[in-house]
Amino acid sequence: MLYDTLASQEDLELLFERLLKFKDINGKHPVITANTVVANPYFQKIKEHNFEQYYYEPFTETLKKYYPNHDVWATWQKGIEENVFFPQYHGREHVNAPYWLRGLRNKNDAFLKAFEFGCWSCPIDIKTKINLQASYDTEFKEDFEFHTQSILEGLQLFEKLFKYPSRSFIANNFIWSSKLDRITSNSGVQFIQGMKYQKLPLFYNTEKRKMIRHYLGNKNKFGQYYLIRNCVFEPSQRSASFNNVGKCLAEIKNAFMWNKPAIITSHRLNYIGSLIPENREKNLTLLETLLKKILKKWPDVEFMSSVDLGNLISSNKS
Repeated sequence: MLYDTLASQEDLELLFERLLKFKDINGKHPVITANTVVANPYFQKIKEHNFEQYYYEPFTETLKKYYPNHDVWATWQKGIEENVFFPQYHGREHVNAPYWLRGLRNKNDAFLKAFEFGCWSCPIDIKTKINLQASYDTEFKEDFEFHTQSILEGLQLFEKLFKYPSRSFIANNFIWSSKLDRITSNSGVQFIQGMKYQKLPLFYNTEKRKMIRHYLGNKNKFGQYYLIRNCVFEPSQRSASFNNVGKCLAEIKNAFMWNKPAIITSHRLNYIGSLIPENREKNLTLLETLLKKILKKWPDVEFMSSVDLGNLISSNKS
């Protein structure tokens, strides 16, 4: 994407500054459930081993490489302490490592060129059978073992970094096998974030992707509850003329009309200004407008993280 890179110290500080301006009826600030990929490819080691083995580094190490003169990790912790930033588990990496390594070993030109820039993402016009971002998609049964190990190691790394376990999980690109639910459940994950459809890996049907419908509060056989996003605030992915605030407010109104919580999806991309500062400034202003209008229209609104919401739903169902 045009604006995307790792969030800088300034990106985070300006975002937190806006969130701290607002409080709900209980005196709580708006809180971002920051779904976090805890590691990135360790490009040098992968190359040294001829693309035969996947190696990774904690994302905190990647932050140091991107911003050697700033302690971005300390800013993350500040947001957590101020209760406006609540990291949860989004995967160990955001790349489909088995598929990516196979392409590198097979001399895929686009993959190799991107690799030399320390990147795995390819231009949008490069067509791949599997989206490189979808960590848990696959055509092959043997990849499930890699996915299992990735989730286990990733959840352990999450707890090591944040000093608390992740109680929710959202799969990259909403693609995962239900076989992985046992793994996340055994590791303490109680809530699965996502959209209304869970996409299954191509392994289950390579002709047409199969999907499973979920609804808010739906519980699987491992006792995990599904939290379904029903509102969108993604101004960086819309045209300049699109009414992002108005559309999100309409979706919130619709959720409340049906006595459902409003679960807003909004990606990091919207608040990044390291490459193009105007992107961050424009969207932070829109976010502030959205929050002002929410509080004006619904003065009794309550802000909560995904885990807070999951706790509320599960306590009412038990």
